[in-house]
Amino acid sequence: MVHIFYAYINEDNHEKLMTDFLPKLPITFQDKIRKYRRWQDAQLSILGRFLLIEGIKKTYDRDCMVSVIQYTKYKKPYFDGYPFKFNISHSGEMVVCALCKEFEIGIDVELISDIKIEDFKLQMTESEWNTIAISNDKRDAFFNYWTQKEAALKANSLGLMLPLKSFEILQNQTKINGEKIFLKEIKIDKKYKCHVSLKKEITDVHLNKLI
Repeated sequence: MVHIFYAYINEDNHEKLMTDFLPKLPITFQDKIRKYRRWQDAQLSILGRFLLIEGIKKTYDRDCMVSVIQYTKYKKPYFDGYPFKFNISHSGEMVVCALCKEFEIGIDVELISDIKIEDFKLQMTESEWNTIAISNDKRDAFFNYWTQKEAALKANSLGLMLPLKSFEILQNQTKINGEKIFLKEIKIDKKYKCHVSLKKEITDVHLNKLI
């Protein structure tokens, strides 16, 4: 089962997050947050940890210290000593956190914005790019592929080290280094595109909004 928690940044919540929640996090993380010049950037990072801690508490009835988060040599975060698999993503004003106990998980959210799609052609396979090119809504098709590819990479043990063009998305599935990865679109907000990935078919997703 996949549990997804999400939140939007809100200036009204910022002081409380900074004074009540941030001091509970590791000093190195606190120092990083206090270096941000914009409250929006600081809150995006804080909310990721907030969703992770609160999500575990609500889903598994466990308190979990983020100080035990470690990173593989490929920069993929994991819990040392806890069975929970997680992944966090943010874009625009939204933060999402995906949780699963059984399998490595990935999630990616992107604000659907006006970008020069052609600049990303080399990140797509020929088949993927042809699908985008003939689509009635090229921007939507691009972000659909982009979030699937990013989410799939995050479920893979190599994290984000592989080039996006090295694997192809086909009917919400892909293979990376011989491992099959399944994808599912998570419809949260029409202004955003979001996909979650797992190394098994995704049939049950619980979506929850926090704060």
